[in-house]
Amino acid sequence: MIKSIKQFLPALLILIVLVIACKKTSGTNAGEEPDTTDPVDQGTALAKGADISWLTEMEAAGIKFYNNAGTQQDLLQILKDKGMNTIRLRVWVNPSDGWCNKADVLAKAIRAKNMGFRIMIDFHYSDSWADPGKQTKPAAWVAQAIAGLKTSVYDHTVDVLTLLKNNNISPEWVQVGNETNNGMLWEEGKASFNMKNFADLINSGYSGVKSVYPGAKVIVHISNGYDNSLFRWMFDGLKNNGAQWDVIGMSLYPATNEWQSKNNQCLSNMQDMVARYGKEVMVVEVGMPAADATEAKSFIADLITKVKSIPNNKGLGVLYWEPQSYNSWKGYKLGAFTDNGRPGVALDAFMN
Repeated sequence: MIKSIKQFLPALLILIVLVIACKKTSGTNAGEEPDTTDPVDQGTALAKGADISWLTEMEAAGIKFYNNAGTQQDLLQILKDKGMNTIRLRVWVNPSDGWCNKADVLAKAIRAKNMGFRIMIDFHYSDSWADPGKQTKPAAWVAQAIAGLKTSVYDHTVDVLTLLKNNNISPEWVQVGNETNNGMLWEEGKASFNMKNFADLINSGYSGVKSVYPGAKVIVHISNGYDNSLFRWMFDGLKNNGAQWDVIGMSLYPATNEWQSKNNQCLSNMQDMVARYGKEVMVVEVGMPAADATEAKSFIADLITKVKSIPNNKGLGVLYWEPQSYNSWKGYKLGAFTDNGRPGVALDAFMN
């Protein structure tokens, strides 16, 4: 009997090794870290996701999240179960309360990576909110002229992304600026004041991204995705001043009673951007009042269909902005969760 077992022992050992190997390459169980340090090649898969940058601050404040059955869960698991595959995270330079600084971004990025999400990093190049109405320099950069600002943009971009890379995080997309309808780092980088300066700042961010992640796609992001004249003015200006970018990002926050017309205008704008500049397009922010969840679902589902329709897979995805906000967290009423902390019907649009 012993001799018989010894006879088959080599074959048995080979079989065990093959079983282990198959398990390692076939995926991961819930909660396990993916085996690879780079994002899985998603090919032409549509990015469906959310900016959840408030998450750690909400958790620190005691906010909890529940699935539709009422069971408390990690927000990322809830969003994944709703069909999302992408997480977007904003970066502030030196925020006074620490939230959205590079350490906080890293903590959230590690969680997203471990859950198998694709990742987008959104540089605001400010200590707080940067948007169409304000593009305030970080306090540490206030005295800098354009030459110093270009260096600071490059150095900050490289610093944050190197931290991520050293922790095996590989974002697929990186925004250089947030809703830069009139440039960034005002006044020097205000596009209506000096488009060349803004283009140079974009190139500093672009070069910083590519120096750390050559394969990451760089996004230039402006709001009002329905406004073709705004987009032509901005991207004609950037192109004419030598700016480099890979993706045109846009926001879309229509009023509940006008989402159909805004979606149609957004589709026309996306088609024009692809034809005019040969670049990919992506809707990196959407939102609608949580009180109008049924209409919001229709809005998102229709927009996803329109993005998918862009020729040659040039439409990359749709992301909801801070859907987990509920009970008017920080006064924000465009989240997509109900007041009992459960995902609302609007998020079902991402399951298709």
